[in-house]
Amino acid sequence: MLKIGIIGCGKIAEVRHAPEYDENPECELVAYYDVNPERSQLLADQFGGRVYDSVEALLASGVDAVSVCVANNMHAAVSVQALDAGVHVLCEKPMATTPEGCREMVDASERAGKRLMIGLNQRFAKAHARAKEILDSGELGTVISFRTNFCHPGPEGWTGKLDTWFFDRRIATFGVMADLGVHKTDLIHYLTGQSVVATTAVLGTLDKKMPDGSPVTVDDNAFAIYTMETGAIGTMHVSWTDYGSEDNSTRIYCTGGVLRLYDDPEYSLIVETPDGVERFALDQLTSNKEQTSGGRTATGVIDAFVESILTDSPSIADGTSAVHAMDVIFANQLSSELGRSVRLAEEA
Repeated sequence: MLKIGIIGCGKIAEVRHAPEYDENPECELVAYYDVNPERSQLLADQFGGRVYDSVEALLASGVDAVSVCVANNMHAAVSVQALDAGVHVLCEKPMATTPEGCREMVDASERAGKRLMIGLNQRFAKAHARAKEILDSGELGTVISFRTNFCHPGPEGWTGKLDTWFFDRRIATFGVMADLGVHKTDLIHYLTGQSVVATTAVLGTLDKKMPDGSPVTVDDNAFAIYTMETGAIGTMHVSWTDYGSEDNSTRIYCTGGVLRLYDDPEYSLIVETPDGVERFALDQLTSNKEQTSGGRTATGVIDAFVESILTDSPSIADGTSAVHAMDVIFANQLSSELGRSVRLAEEA
């Protein structure tokens, strides 16, 4: 039985990490820490375990593994601290706020001989997993282009705070590009098996405001054109200003047909070829609105993390594999600042 701690007891811990650990028979939730002790106590009351008054005390309590669910600017420091203490780490995305931070996390994992996983949950969605099988099989030929979107009303609905830390560059460092864009960037990398070699991106603050009416200090919309290793080109749009139906969809255009993912209310995967159309109702992604109102579907992230620890083998969202998506996010920021295309080697 793995003894689990949670560092950072906000919304993502409340609706994703804690419930999924509780449902896994190989885990026991035993320890919590948050800068707000009341939030830690709420999770302890619901799932059992003890509240600690510091990260150091929690890591010294005998936990085998932790989820790191703190604000973005603390991801790397807390993850490295836990790994150096001999504890396995599941860190929320974005992995870190600098390229150096990402690599320090991987180095700490290798140095400690402990697992490091990043919460890139879109890899685990059933339609995405089936789409990867289809693309890997070659039955649709080669990828020509793609488009992928992740657009919802914004983190204030998720957190319940109009002045959420997500809007504060001093704490979040990034805006929607890293919050949602890292998911879709990683997804394209995962599905196609190709790396992004160049990007042209625009990041903007188009609508979001703080309670006093001032613009938020991070991007609320971001657009990118990605060029892949094979020459395939595609687009990504991520937004915190989609005040209609959430869009969490992807289309992959291949020489032999088209994959449609999560763009239909009933069928999560649609395969269109010259010979006809196949439709699959595999699952549906939980929307931001549903999550805010208490709806929840298991992401598969916790189960994969636990299996990775028990088998001492990388998960499909291992820390090493997550670095590429972050390198692209940093390149997107640079592209937007410079107003031109950026090659990944140039960003590095």
